[in-house]
Amino acid sequence: MTMHERVRRQHGPARVVICDTIAEAEQEAAGMIRDHLQTNAKQVLGLATGRTMVNVYAKLRQWHSEGALSFSNARSFNLDEYCGVSPDEPASFAHYMRSHLFDHVDMAEENIHFPAEDAPEQFDLEIAAEGGIDLQLLGIGGNGHIGFNEPGARREDRTRIVTLAEATREANAADFPAGQTIPVKAVTMGVATILDGRRMVLLATGSGKAGAVWRALRGPVDPQCPASYLQLHDDVTVICDRDAAQFLGDET
Repeated sequence: MTMHERVRRQHGPARVVICDTIAEAEQEAAGMIRDHLQTNAKQVLGLATGRTMVNVYAKLRQWHSEGALSFSNARSFNLDEYCGVSPDEPASFAHYMRSHLFDHVDMAEENIHFPAEDAPEQFDLEIAAEGGIDLQLLGIGGNGHIGFNEPGARREDRTRIVTLAEATREANAADFPAGQTIPVKAVTMGVATILDGRRMVLLATGSGKAGAVWRALRGPVDPQCPASYLQLHDDVTVICDRDAAQFLGDET
C-alpha cells in the first residue's frame, strides 16, 4: 500500500492519515508545515520537541537549504520547557530547537518564543499578540499527554508550571547526561492554550504510542488522556505509521 493508505474522518472532525512507515509519517508532518509556510501570509507555528520530531525538523532544514522553504516571516511558540534547566544545557528544549531547526533556518531570533517558568502566564499574552497560533504541531506521550499536560489536566488550563509524571520522566531520561537528576517540573502550554490554535497536527509513531492514540481518538474525552481533548477541536489531523495506528482498526 502507499502512503496515505487511509484518510478518513472519525470521532467528529479528526482526520487520520496512516502511513506505511515512520519515515513517511515524518515527511507527511513536515510537508504540512512546509505547505502552511508556503501558502499563508500569517505564519505563527506552535512547535513540539522529542525524538518523534527529529526527522520532521531534518526535512524542514533540507528544504530550507535547497531554497525551497523560508522561515523569514514565521513566528514560533514552543509547547514547553523544563524548569531549572538552562537554555544552554543540551537537555533543554531551547537547545534541542536550536540544534534541530533554529540555527539552520532564517527565522529571526526575536520571533522565537519559549514559555518561561518565572512568568508562565505571559506566554498566552505573547501568543495573543501575534494573533494566535495558526498550526500547532503535537506529539503524544505514552500516557496520553500533549505538551506536558499530564493525566488529570483540565480543558481550561492555560500555560503553567506542572509536575511531570514518573512515566514521562523515565521516558525522557535518555535526553539527560548520566547521573543528572531529571527535572520534576516543567512549564507547558495548557490544554486551552493548545486548543486555541487554528489547526492541530499530531504525529505519533511506533507501537509504544498505539494505546494512547486509541484512547485519544476512540475513547471519551477524558482528563486522564489529555490528548482526547483534541476531539473538541474542529481542525485536527493525526498522522501515524502502521504501528501507532494498530488499534484503530478498519473504522478509521
